Amino acid sequence: MSDTNAQHLKWLREITALPTAAGREQRVIAWIRDWVSERKDLVLEEDEAGNLIIHRQDMVDDQGERPLYVTAHLDHPAFVVEERLDEGRVRLSFRGTVRDPYFTDGRINLFLDDGQVIPATIISTQNIEPLRQCEARLDMPYEVPLGTVGTWDLPDQHIDGEGVLHTNACDDLAAVAAALCAMDSLREQTKGQGIHVLLTRAEEVGFIGATASCKLGWIPKGAQMLTLENSRSFPDSPLGAGPIVRVGDKVSTFSPELTAAVAQVAADLTKSCQGFKYQRKLMPGGTCEATVFFSYGYDATCVCLPLGNYHNQGDLTRVELESPQQAAVGLEYISIADFNNLVKLLVRCGEHLSEASPYMKTIEMYYEQVGWVVERPAFDS
Repeated sequence: MSDTNAQHLKWLREITALPTAAGREQRVIAWIRDWVSERKDLVLEEDEAGNLIIHRQDMVDDQGERPLYVTAHLDHPAFVVEERLDEGRVRLSFRGTVRDPYFTDGRINLFLDDGQVIPATIISTQNIEPLRQCEARLDMPYEVPLGTVGTWDLPDQHIDGEGVLHTNACDDLAAVAAALCAMDSLREQTKGQGIHVLLTRAEEVGFIGATASCKLGWIPKGAQMLTLENSRSFPDSPLGAGPIVRVGDKVSTFSPELTAAVAQVAADLTKSCQGFKYQRKLMPGGTCEATVFFSYGYDATCVCLPLGNYHNQGDLTRVELESPQQAAVGLEYISIADFNNLVKLLVRCGEHLSEASPYMKTIEMYYEQVGWVVERPAFDS
């Protein structure tokens, strides 16, 4: 493993281990602030909704006509303490989407700001709008502060023999890590358009941060939005086959010209970079922030990592089809090779995306070269 890949893996493991929830992303934000503070050539901004925007210092004021924004979200489905019922019980909201069977007698951990971890058991749950409500009994009496983040009680993070990272929250913290790795690699590049990084809040409860970034006008209207995600893997989108250039989700298809340009950069990488692989798929299983940006008039597309145990739901396909009684939470997992290839693709997009030819040029070339075949033959006259 190269020194660069080792450093990137370290950041990936650190970030994906941090407890986070929609509206309670402070631990991830603190990590990012420390990371940026060590790089004097980077500038960190925060909009009114608390979204983070990272620029290279020399690109803050001069972003060009078509700046490239790489985006990811800072939250993951998790619990937040809303009310202390007594010293032994708390009411929590669950901010995200997980199927009902996984909550039955679920074990969770509550992470206090002073480093303490308070274990608890879910004793009731109601899936009501806008947020699922749960009641939990603490293993020990404690006045847990309101706003405390809780996560599922999960095994230790680890890498298996197949090069797969099993960790707490790939969605979307692995994408946050990839965006930072790409930004770090592009800090000194002088060719291409470079990238800006937008890290949004509260995606898991309805794309709140992404929507706010559009409404607040912090992103230039001419920006190209390259959204990063971790999307549930299926047999036709397996781990290890490379990051996925996502042409759409269950709601929309993304900007065709930008999607084609990213795919072209990926195809060029397969020719010049040994071991690079990518996939190109619709991925209609869910909705991502690219749909939000596209709906607000931006050119937007998505690249995602194939993800196992989506939203910590172990053996999800089996649970959905036949065995809800066997539902058990587990670590999410991604291929480290896919992650490294995602970083390579983002770096190459920062260097060469503006050079990727729109398909219209190819269409016009065909017309110039062989348009003569539709000329009216002489015997028609």
